[in-house]
Amino acid sequence: MIEIVRETLENEMDLVLAHKKAMRLAELLELTLTTQTVFATAISEISREIIEKTNTGILTLGLISEEGKFSLQASILCGGEDCYDSENEGFRYAKKLVAHYEEYVNGNNKLINLQIKLPALVKITPPRIEKFIYYFEHLMPFSPYETIKRQISSITQKSEAQEEELRNSKSLDDKKNEFISLASHELKTPVTIIKAFAQLAKKSGPDHCSATVQTFISKIEDQASKLTSLIQQLLDVSKMERDTLDYQMDEASLNGYITETLSILQHTIPRQDLKIKLGADVLVRLDKFRMEQVFSNLLGNASKYSAESTIITITTTSTIKEVVIAIKDEGMGMSEEDLVRVFDKFHRNKEVINKYSGLGMGLYISSRIIAGHGGRIWVKSELNKGSTFYFSIPLSS
Repeated sequence: MIEIVRETLENEMDLVLAHKKAMRLAELLELTLTTQTVFATAISEISREIIEKTNTGILTLGLISEEGKFSLQASILCGGEDCYDSENEGFRYAKKLVAHYEEYVNGNNKLINLQIKLPALVKITPPRIEKFIYYFEHLMPFSPYETIKRQISSITQKSEAQEEELRNSKSLDDKKNEFISLASHELKTPVTIIKAFAQLAKKSGPDHCSATVQTFISKIEDQASKLTSLIQQLLDVSKMERDTLDYQMDEASLNGYITETLSILQHTIPRQDLKIKLGADVLVRLDKFRMEQVFSNLLGNASKYSAESTIITITTTSTIKEVVIAIKDEGMGMSEEDLVRVFDKFHRNKEVINKYSGLGMGLYISSRIIAGHGGRIWVKSELNKGSTFYFSIPLSS
């Protein structure tokens, strides 16, 4: 069948709409007023019976071609064991109105076809059929109810398209995270072995390795350490995306923890001076390893984007409920555009991509770790004057 009209049969308003459209299509096909009325009435009788039983009915109006001769057909489909009883009055009346009446049953789906042959004088051509379709799809609605129905249908279609897009996006993310996790695990072992052999070679001393070779080995060890850090970041991102990152929370003195952590990390920023201004000591609950990652990422960025001999300042300020840690640098700063996206996964400023290495994961990981501690993270920055990253940790109750 060449479909021209499709209408859902959900309520009495749809019954009126189906009758009007059946009349109008029969009129466009130049059928007599009597034939138009008979055809539309038969459709209405069947539709009424179906609407009383279910809201899953669908009416399709179109043309059937057999040996070059066309017929106007109405197909009414409904689903469910009790969607209609063909012995009801409406069905018996419809059978009397039209010469060609057929019923088909496929499981719980039931289909009724009504046909009226078109007079030989009615010329049916592809352009004319296209006009019929355009008329019912795009011209004025047949009632205010249809206007609302079209709007709801449009919203539903958009919502379904968005849901499908979200499902596809989630599927791609899941596959990507699975790949990152597997690849990171596979890379971890050979990198660890490379680093271990480099360390063994360094320990062999000058009797086995010249000073030049020792220098090369040191560089191999440094690069292996960078690879280890990148692999750990990839693993962390994968775990965060799947909400499987675990935290080992312990109560700790904040000032003692910061002092100890900075004594370890200070060698990673040899180009800048580090100033520490700690406020009143407080007790917090934190995962020491994960929080060390936050300090490492923020200090590393502050050092990377700042000139040599500038100052990086760390301060703490406590309130009744939380402590705020600030890490301030005197570096290149950020634009308003970058401030909006600075904590996005894999985000990097276009101007620094070619100058500085990195994958753009450090701040994203830091933000997720802080959120995992029940805190928040934010930044203030000014181009060419520096940035200050703030993050909070709730006080231990």
